[in-house]
Amino acid sequence: MAKVMLAAASADSNSSTMNVSFAHLHFAGGYLPSDSKDWRTVVPALLVAVCLVGFVGNLCVIGILLHSAWKGKPSLIHSMILNLSLADLSLLLFSAPVRAAAYSRGVWDLGWFVCKSSDWFVHTCMAAKSLTIVAVAKVCFMYASDPAKQVSIHSCTIWSVLVAIWAVASLLPLPECLFTTTRLHAGVEMCLVDVPAAAKVFLSVFGKLYPLLVFFLPLLLASFYFWRAYGRCQKRGTKTQNLRNQMRSKQLTVMLLSIAITSAVLWLPAWIAWLWVWHPKAGGAAPPQGFIALSQVLMFSISSANPLIFLVMSGEFKEGVKGLWKWMITKRHAAASGAQESPAGNSEVLPDNVPSPESPVSIPEKEKTGSPSSRKEKTEKAEIPILPDVEQFWHERDTNPNVQDNDPIPWEHEDQETVIHD
Repeated sequence: MAKVMLAAASADSNSSTMNVSFAHLHFAGGYLPSDSKDWRTVVPALLVAVCLVGFVGNLCVIGILLHSAWKGKPSLIHSMILNLSLADLSLLLFSAPVRAAAYSRGVWDLGWFVCKSSDWFVHTCMAAKSLTIVAVAKVCFMYASDPAKQVSIHSCTIWSVLVAIWAVASLLPLPECLFTTTRLHAGVEMCLVDVPAAAKVFLSVFGKLYPLLVFFLPLLLASFYFWRAYGRCQKRGTKTQNLRNQMRSKQLTVMLLSIAITSAVLWLPAWIAWLWVWHPKAGGAAPPQGFIALSQVLMFSISSANPLIFLVMSGEFKEGVKGLWKWMITKRHAAASGAQESPAGNSEVLPDNVPSPESPVSIPEKEKTGSPSSRKEKTEKAEIPILPDVEQFWHERDTNPNVQDNDPIPWEHEDQETVIHD
């Protein structure tokens, strides 16, 4: 019994000394050495759930956007939303599984390249999302300023904006990538940010500027543009504005504003942990490992929340999901009916160009056959005389179109017309 107590005491002392010795280390790549088996199970399970939900949602959003782009002209807002979904999908496919594997182990065994590029890839995708939200807010403000105006943007301009966003986003986290490496500490392989003495001042400045450039300034700019866009949407439209376009602009602004607010709220704990790790107080306590792990889970959950917001708040995405679901059902029924009819031996061979029931081609084909009923209708229409007064009335409307036909509020001018006639 005494030997068991001594062994337990020695184990506690070893774990406490290990935690104290690890307190000054700056871990990277999602590596957190933890003695708790619960954290090693809960955090990977949460990341797997986030990956599954976000993967399905982002695939739906990307499919709908690509289908709409294939049918019509490319839109800058749709391109920015597609960029957000692609960044979310990249995080869920390449970064979240690495974090789940790193949290579930006490030793870093994923290699030097994964250690060096893991945080850089995560921060590149997150910075690209942050800059994309600013671009979306700017375009949303431009659209809300004049909803009736049709803005045509060339595809080269869209590609230039996307390339510029990803270039800036990939350059900003490079200093962290340069000093991240694997190292043996107390006989354990770890993924660390190894800062030499000559670069401590530089990395200290980087640790303060990076959150400012990636999170706080883009959030302020996006809030400014969304605030102005929402103010424009609240104003009553003039006579020439289309009320339907104005309501669509308001719905678009609210949806994109919800995306920005959700991203900021879920991303904020990760930046608190960042500042806590990069700028520790002298003699202060290190950030709890549970807080760091949960902040990372919340950051990855943005990739699952964004497609849900798109699919819930946007009528266009709802119609796209319904159309996709109907297409899948019709394809399934067509395949099932084809499999049932193909074994029949004496089945009739149908022509290739049979029009579908919903196709408008079937209507003119009936007219081409020249049935007696259609001929009778044509002769009856030809025999109906046109009165001279009616013909003169339509001739005057064709030659002198009335100005008030395009007036969206004609009832306001009825009193003026009565005064003029009197």
